[in-house]
Amino acid sequence: MAITGIPTAALTMVAGKHAGTRMGVLPQWCAKNLLPALALLEAAGTLALMSYALLYEAGNLVNIPDKCIGFYNFCLWNGTAGQLQCLDTQHLQAMGISLLQLGLARVCVYTCLVFVLFHIPFVLNVNSTFKGQGEGWKMIRIILFIKMIILSGGLGMFLLQTSHWIHPSDFTGGFLALLGTQALLLLQILTVTVYLSWTKHTHMCQNLLTEEALLTKI
Repeated sequence: MAITGIPTAALTMVAGKHAGTRMGVLPQWCAKNLLPALALLEAAGTLALMSYALLYEAGNLVNIPDKCIGFYNFCLWNGTAGQLQCLDTQHLQAMGISLLQLGLARVCVYTCLVFVLFHIPFVLNVNSTFKGQGEGWKMIRIILFIKMIILSGGLGMFLLQTSHWIHPSDFTGGFLALLGTQALLLLQILTVTVYLSWTKHTHMCQNLLTEEALLTKI
């Protein structure tokens, strides 16, 4: 039923504007609230995986009946004794393993765990302080890159020194958890990058609207 005195075209235009507003508000709400929540969930997943690999598994990337190799253990099967024999530093050096590189690998990986432990409170603080803004999220992205680099470096140094005694099929849950950590760190970087892109686009639109309002007043 048409409203007397108001053209149908005007009603259609107004309805279209309201529909466009509703459609625009929903993606903005999703970007503003869901992306930070997703980043927080990914950070929690990263903490869970690293805790499993480095604490529950005690840093062991290979943990099978005849072999146990990790950041703190290097045990091989001794056929004469009929049991695992854990080698000391002198044996490792005699086998051509660099203790310096093993130590650096251990420092890198466990430093990444410390970063991850403090990452969740930091994300919560940034989300509450800079909600809808990009300042704190840029720092989060930098920290994520740092964590990914030191974790990759530590894991790479460890594998470089121990690959002669490890077959790909030997890797167990600890190694898979660290690979999952790398994937989640990459996903977090992607999520934060999308959020920063959204905040930049939002601020540009707000600036344009402000300029248009000023020009209209003039």
